[in-house]
Amino acid sequence: MMCSVGDSFDLDMEGNLPVKDYVCKDCGNRFKGIGKNVRCPSCQSKNVAES
Repeated sequence: MMCSVGDSFDLDMEGNLPVKDYVCKDCGNRFKGIGKNVRCPSCQSKNVAES
């Protein structure tokens, strides 16, 4: 079952946002992310560092 609220939105990715490699300092997960407020996708921690 799927649920949707509100209208869809357009995301313009032509600005070539830099994708960076990160490591979570809490669980050790390594992942890629963009933006300023990066969270670990495994444990949701904000305690991350660029690797």
